[in-house]
Amino acid sequence: MKKTLITSALLLSALVFNSCGEEKKEEAPVDDTPAIETFDLTKEKLSSQVSLPAELSGFRQVDLYAKVSSYVKELKVDIGSKVTEGQILIQLEAPEISSQLAAAQSRLHSVEAVYTGSNANYNRILETSKVEGTISKNDLDQALARKSSDYAQLQAARATVREIQVNQGYLQIRAPFTGIVTARNINTGAYVGPQGKGSDLPLLTVQDQKKLRLAVSVPEMYTGYLKDGDEMSFTVRSMLNETFKAKIQRMSGALDLRLRSERVEMDVINTDNKLLPGMVAEVLLPLNSKDSTFVVPKSAIVNTAEGIFVIRVKDNKTERVAIKKGRDAEDKTEIFGDLSPNEKLVKNASEELRDGTPVKN
Repeated sequence: MKKTLITSALLLSALVFNSCGEEKKEEAPVDDTPAIETFDLTKEKLSSQVSLPAELSGFRQVDLYAKVSSYVKELKVDIGSKVTEGQILIQLEAPEISSQLAAAQSRLHSVEAVYTGSNANYNRILETSKVEGTISKNDLDQALARKSSDYAQLQAARATVREIQVNQGYLQIRAPFTGIVTARNINTGAYVGPQGKGSDLPLLTVQDQKKLRLAVSVPEMYTGYLKDGDEMSFTVRSMLNETFKAKIQRMSGALDLRLRSERVEMDVINTDNKLLPGMVAEVLLPLNSKDSTFVVPKSAIVNTAEGIFVIRVKDNKTERVAIKKGRDAEDKTEIFGDLSPNEKLVKNASEELRDGTPVKN
């Protein structure tokens, strides 16, 4: 009886085991293809901005030097003095110029007297020669030649006087435009001149500060996004809580060979004198695309030692596509490569995704 029960239990266990095995064989195969998030590639106009250092300078600035060797007789201005166009800033003194002018004027008077005599003589001979046989043609020609020679001497004497008078005018140094004296390197009695120690430094520096130049060097990759008239904002360190506006007025049209950048200038109206020449500014350049380009999330770009690429899904398999990056704006990046609109790209790409990896629809 006990053997019969054991045999029945063993048979029942075998039947249960076989039925479980058959059920497992009937289960559907598991799909181990990974699920990868993709997106459709589209074009759009990317707008961004870049911050660049810039420098403010006076719209007009000039260093004043002495044209003739002389001494400073009177200094009428100092640092910070506001000057107007044509105002006398420095009165110089050169006694030898006064002596030269007096001598030149005396010679001029002498030459004028000689010319007056030769001219009168020629006119008398000319009138007399109208009566036939009274004056020979040779005498008339000689009188004319003497008059012409004396006239040339007169012109030379006048030119000498004008030259000395011009040099004498250089003894008064005037403001070339309305502005502010920002530097002074002389005192009364100092020797100044076009050569030697007197010419090492400018006598004065004058700046026009009512309007300033804001100059910025724009890297080559950004030059295509800017044009004349574009408005931009900037700040300076001394007034970080205030933002100023300016428009592009001039672009050099060429790249600096050393910096590989283009010089761009803006005019800043400064009637309230808040800004000073020499200040360093931070300029925000707006970079607005002229045409639509491919723009993708930054997570879709893979940057490796082999290059930069995105991963395209084609025929349910991954495929790497080499690209070049453009501008960044928040979490998006502009890309260029062998791509077409509406292609599917992997959103969260990684170096582990090799070419040919199967992807679910």
